[in-house]
Amino acid sequence: MARKPAKQPVAQVAAPEPSAMPKRRSRAIGGIPIRFLLPNLLTLLALCSGVTAIRFAVEGRFELAVGGIIFAVVLDGFDGRLARYLKGTSRFGAELDSLADFVNFGVAPAILVYFWSLNWLSTFGWVVCLMLSIACALRLARFNVALDDPDKPAWAASFFTGMPAPAGAVLSLAPLYLGFLGILTEGHSFMRAIAAYEILVAVLMVSRVPTFSGKTFTRVPREFVLPFLALMVLFVVFLISYPWETLAALSALYLLMIPVSVASYRRHKRAKAG
Repeated sequence: MARKPAKQPVAQVAAPEPSAMPKRRSRAIGGIPIRFLLPNLLTLLALCSGVTAIRFAVEGRFELAVGGIIFAVVLDGFDGRLARYLKGTSRFGAELDSLADFVNFGVAPAILVYFWSLNWLSTFGWVVCLMLSIACALRLARFNVALDDPDKPAWAASFFTGMPAPAGAVLSLAPLYLGFLGILTEGHSFMRAIAAYEILVAVLMVSRVPTFSGKTFTRVPREFVLPFLALMVLFVVFLISYPWETLAALSALYLLMIPVSVASYRRHKRAKAG
C-alpha cells in the first residue's frame, strides 16, 4: 500500500520589524503647523481688502477705496515679518504674497485713479493705468529674482532696487489725498498733471534707483525704545485723526528721501570698492 507523502512544513513568514514598516509622512498625521498658516491668512486678508477697494472705486466711494488699499499695505508689512518671526516662511507663501501684491498695489490703485480722474482722458488715461499695473508686475518679478542672487553684498539688503510696490501704491494715490483735502477740487481739472505724476510713479517702480528698505530694521537700541514707541503712537493717532493730511505728508517725505537713499547707496558702494 503506497505511503502518503509527508506534509512539508509550512514556512513561517516573520512579521516585519516595526522599524521596517513603511513610515507615513508626518505631514499626513500631524497636519500643517499653524505658524505656516497665520502669515498666509494675513496675505489673504490683504487680498480681500484690495479687491474690496476695487468694488468701492466702481461704486464711487473713493475714501473707502483708499482706506482698503492702505489697510492692505499695513497687512503686507506684517505678513512677511510674522512669517520670519514664526519661522513659517515657505515657497507657497512667497508666491501667494506676490500675487496678492500685484492685485493690491498694481491693479487696485490703477483702477481707483482711473475712476477718480484719468477716465476723463479716455484711452490715454487707461494706458496710464496699464503702465502702473505693468510696472508693479515687473517690479515684483525683479524682486523675486533678486532674492536668489548669491553675489548680492550684505549691505545691499538695506536698499530696494526701484520703488517697492507698497510705496508705489501709496504714492500713486497722492492726488486723491489732495482731492479729499480740497486742494484738487476736481480730479478731471488736473487730469493731465495727474497722468504725468502716475507715469513718474510707474517709472520709479521699474527703475534701478536705490531706495531705503525697512526689512533689515529688526531691533531698536535700548536707549531709543521709549522715543520710538512714542513716535509710533503719535503716527497712529495722526493717521486716524488726520488720515489724508498724514498720507500726503508721508508721500512727500518719501519722495524727498529718494535722493538721500541714492547718496547713501553710492557711499556704501564706494566704501566696498575701496
